[in-house]
Amino acid sequence: MVGQETLMEDNLADDDIEIELAPIAVQLAYVQQLLGNTPEAMEAYTGIINRNLADESSLAVAINNLVVLKGPKDISDSLRKLDRLIEKGNGAQRFQLSNGLESKLSPKQRETIYANCVLLLLHSNKMDQARELVAALQDMFADSVMPVLLQAAVLVRENKSGKAEEILGQFAEKFPDKAKVVLLARAQVAAAAGHPQIAAESLSKIADIQHLPATVATIVSLKERAGDIDGAEAVFDSAIQWWSNSMTEDNKRTVIMQEAASFKLKHGREKEAACLYEELVKSHKSLQALIGLATTAACVDVDKAESYEKQLKPLLGLKGVDVESLERTSGAKHVQSDSHVEVTEAYEESKNKDKAKKKRKRKPRYPKGFDPANPGPPPDPERWLPKRERSSYRPKRKDKRAAQVRGSQGAVVREKHEATGTDTSANISNSKSDLATTSKGSSQSVAPSQSKPSSKSSKKKSRK
Repeated sequence: MVGQETLMEDNLADDDIEIELAPIAVQLAYVQQLLGNTPEAMEAYTGIINRNLADESSLAVAINNLVVLKGPKDISDSLRKLDRLIEKGNGAQRFQLSNGLESKLSPKQRETIYANCVLLLLHSNKMDQARELVAALQDMFADSVMPVLLQAAVLVRENKSGKAEEILGQFAEKFPDKAKVVLLARAQVAAAAGHPQIAAESLSKIADIQHLPATVATIVSLKERAGDIDGAEAVFDSAIQWWSNSMTEDNKRTVIMQEAASFKLKHGREKEAACLYEELVKSHKSLQALIGLATTAACVDVDKAESYEKQLKPLLGLKGVDVESLERTSGAKHVQSDSHVEVTEAYEESKNKDKAKKKRKRKPRYPKGFDPANPGPPPDPERWLPKRERSSYRPKRKDKRAAQVRGSQGAVVREKHEATGTDTSANISNSKSDLATTSKGSSQSVAPSQSKPSSKSSKKKSRK
């Protein structure tokens, strides 16, 4: 660069040279941005911001332009960068730019920085901060369009489209010279909110564009959606009249007349559509207009339709067709010739052959380590049933001899220990007594058995 070479000749340090050339570097990055070279522009802006050697105004412009290029991506980082530029004031002015930027930047640049900050707050759903900043902007830039547009954006984000339409309409009436952008915004808000009549009304108030084909098509579509067919037709008629009186080279009258004729034919106004088509045929000899004229005249005047039909070029293959006999029949039937049938059959056979060739048997895929020759025992057919439903299920037997446990757990354990101790001693001490009782019992059991026959014999003797 010439400036860099000049400054190097003055023996300035590299940092001083970069500070002096910072405004030029920012302007070069802005040129890249306008040319559509977004990566190069972002890289240049990022380098200027990271080195932090530029003056405050150039640094503020670089931060703002980088935020614009990023858009809704990385909102938190963009907000942090803009927070470096905006700070809250102490007096009547609630917000102001830091580092003396209020006096170094133009009003348009300051307004742009504030507007971008509001948009980022809306994207991050920080509605309270956005509402507060917009209220401050209305006092700081009272005659500007931007604050009212931002206020409408906040209201739309809060689902208050009706209030936004009202505010925009009031501003357009108060400042007619600045109403174009506001009315376009009002039309956009109303169309998105489902108010087509308000959107059409807003577009109709913009005198500069209301006769352009795009605007005419939009207004007609909105009025048609609102059910105002007469109003839509009036828009077409007004546009045709305006272009008829216009002396411009790029005349759009033919395009609008063609669309107006098709619109009127669509809504059952054949006479007016026929007049427009007839005028197009006379002035431009358009084949499309002649077709439309013949179609439209068939609904109004059959003789005229036939005369227009004769002007059309005959279609090939229709000379030997009797139209009246076709109208008497219930419907045309397609008769296939023998050659055609043979061709179709050959085609189907070849198609079936192709399908047969494409079908091939695939080998079944077995699990790893499985031998299909020796598969082993078959799997249990009841393997998917619950255990209780299987034929091999046997419930576990409950021990009925187990004593019922009552009371606290510690008492049970203590009683068990005592019982086991007494049982062992009792078993040891009573083992001898058990043996004695068993011997006595055995001797006693023998005695009555021996005494019984003696008693019987004594009875028998007494009877004798």
